[in-house]
Amino acid sequence: MDEHPVSTAQIDAMMRASRVLLSVIAKSLAEVDNIVTPSQLRVLVMIASRGPQTLTAVAEDLGVHPSNATRLCDRLVAAKLMRRDNNPQDRRFLQLRLTEQGLDLVSTVMVRRRAALAAVLSRMTPDERHYLEQVMSSFALAAGEDPAEAMPAALGIAP
Repeated sequence: MDEHPVSTAQIDAMMRASRVLLSVIAKSLAEVDNIVTPSQLRVLVMIASRGPQTLTAVAEDLGVHPSNATRLCDRLVAAKLMRRDNNPQDRRFLQLRLTEQGLDLVSTVMVRRRAALAAVLSRMTPDERHYLEQVMSSFALAAGEDPAEAMPAALGIAP
């Protein structure tokens, strides 16, 4: 049993914060929802943050069967947002990479998302923002987020 159980108030606070974050995400997606689905955008963001991926890695990250990931990626390739390249380490596996159009789309969404988050954060004191940074970093680590997977500066969307 946990020596320090999670309180209902802590869970409720996270639920309220998650509603705000979901609203920010939804608004950042609104302008591209006629171009990509949320799952497709998730793949584009994954490749933008992690670099080239195999189809197997995409399927595992999405938690779907490889055939579903294949169809999703086929649509992204057809939309010219992603391309398939030979993997120089193992030619049996293709690498999925973003095209310039794909990079631009991810950048557009992330710039809008960062601006919306900045608007909310600007209504907090500097001390509150500093504390929030520490807490959210700990939360992300506890959830398994790798800090090394931040958006690359080359996209113009890194801090």
